Amino acid sequence: QLQLVESGGGLVQPGGSLRLSCAASGFHLDYYAIGWFRQTPGKEREGVSCISSSGISTKYVDSVRGRFTISRDNARNTVYLQMNSLKPEDTAVYYCAADFEPGSNFCSVIGDSGPYDYWGQGTPVTVSS
Repeated sequence: QLQLVESGGGLVQPGGSLRLSCAASGFHLDYYAIGWFRQTPGKEREGVSCISSSGISTKYVDSVRGRFTISRDNARNTVYLQMNSLKPEDTAVYYCAADFEPGSNFCSVIGDSGPYDYWGQGTPVTVSS
């Protein structure tokens, strides 16, 4: 059974940092591009960042570029999202998602779901003083 599990969310003060993890079970994550998305109540889900299966290509939306860093550790079957200089507007439930793209330099954060087929259950992030 293919499963993605996010962790690492929580409550942090503005300016603080969190590292989210997306762990895969039931499949080899290195064949997949991984995207991170977020959603707040009453708003559409939005793409945040993605990394290609090759690990060569990464993308970020403008609102997080320079503050967030996506990376992958295929040996641990895990993708990470390091979030620094957090702002209250980063508050959301964060989801990771997987798109089967073996050996590809492609990934996407376009739209509310991109090309992703498999999704985790989400981890909440609250940025507040």
